[in-house]
Amino acid sequence: MSPNRLTKILARRFMVSWREQKTRYDIEALQANTERVGLVIRVRWALVVVLSLYSALAAWAYAIDTPWAELWANMQVPAGAFVFVLAYNLFYWRTYRRLGNISVLNHAQLMFDAIVVTVLVYYSGGVHSWFWAMYSLFILEAAFILPRRWHAWMMAAFCALCLGLVIWGEYFGLIPHVEMPFIAEELHRNLTFVAVRYGWQLTVLGGTATVAALMTGAIRKREAELASASIVDDKTGLYDRGYFLRALSRELLRAERDEHGVAVILADIDEFDRYNKMFGIDQGDRLLRKVARAMSDAVAECSAGGIRETNVVSRFGGEEFAIILAEDCKGVAPSLPDALRAAEAVRAAVAQVSVDDAGVTVSVGVARFPEDGMTSDQLLDVADAVLTRSASAGGNRVSHAENDA
Repeated sequence: MSPNRLTKILARRFMVSWREQKTRYDIEALQANTERVGLVIRVRWALVVVLSLYSALAAWAYAIDTPWAELWANMQVPAGAFVFVLAYNLFYWRTYRRLGNISVLNHAQLMFDAIVVTVLVYYSGGVHSWFWAMYSLFILEAAFILPRRWHAWMMAAFCALCLGLVIWGEYFGLIPHVEMPFIAEELHRNLTFVAVRYGWQLTVLGGTATVAALMTGAIRKREAELASASIVDDKTGLYDRGYFLRALSRELLRAERDEHGVAVILADIDEFDRYNKMFGIDQGDRLLRKVARAMSDAVAECSAGGIRETNVVSRFGGEEFAIILAEDCKGVAPSLPDALRAAEAVRAAVAQVSVDDAGVTVSVGVARFPEDGMTSDQLLDVADAVLTRSASAGGNRVSHAENDA
């Protein structure tokens, strides 16, 4: 197996979005996931505060009937676990915007949560502990931030395993039972009590996973439907891919009927993935908006002061943009030289764009109906092929099937 293939296989396993050339949907899914991870981190801070207050009040209540020395002996390891929570949540809080695409880290933080709660369960009475209910919170978090519905079930299984290790470990005498005040001793060695209680806990955890998976699945499906119903890309303000494809089909029908040409221009930002890695996704978003405005202005100048309704500038995917040139400023179909001039104007306009003195260039491909194709797919295939030729030649240039501009 080649190193490149192995790298891609590992990326599929460990990244939320693994493709080298991410589409618009990949990037938006990644950003949505990053925001969800950030929300979970903030919720964890709130849980830390609530748990701290509860622990202080519980310790004060137990101190009425239990010597402080005994309480402190039981609290040392949970206190260490609490410090661990603070440490890894601080780490995620500082890095989640840069590392949010590494899905294995999202899994890891939930597993850390479950392990910490398992420590609390053991040191607060094992089978008698109330803290097991916190596992349900982490199952909900898993359904919220992990990409697949079955991940919630996997989290529920991991929590059940951790809880079972404590409960059955105590029952079989593999680990010593931690005695707590106000609890009937020896019940942790009663098979009926342990089995019935663990069965109820499994039922609750499984029910939580089912409800969480169904609810988050319904929410994400609705979000996808709303996104597909929109015709405007919310990151750039341009038309989106769906509208572009519908508009192109409409223009090709009109062009075939009236026997005139239509040009398609594809423009892809050179090495945008590296730009995002260097400057961050937020700056990349600002750059995308500026590039979109530059392209719109360039096409507007080619259309004598205003983009005609038949000329469409859209965000086609990730860092790729698509343009339909159906009419020039005189209302007639643009010739191939007109299309190449418009593409060169787009290329030159983007080359002037920068955010905090950091700019990019674009590779551009041009295809024209009917010479280069009779259907939308044929035109886009040709435009994409010559765009790839532009990029392979170093980028920042315009290519056509027959000419290089």
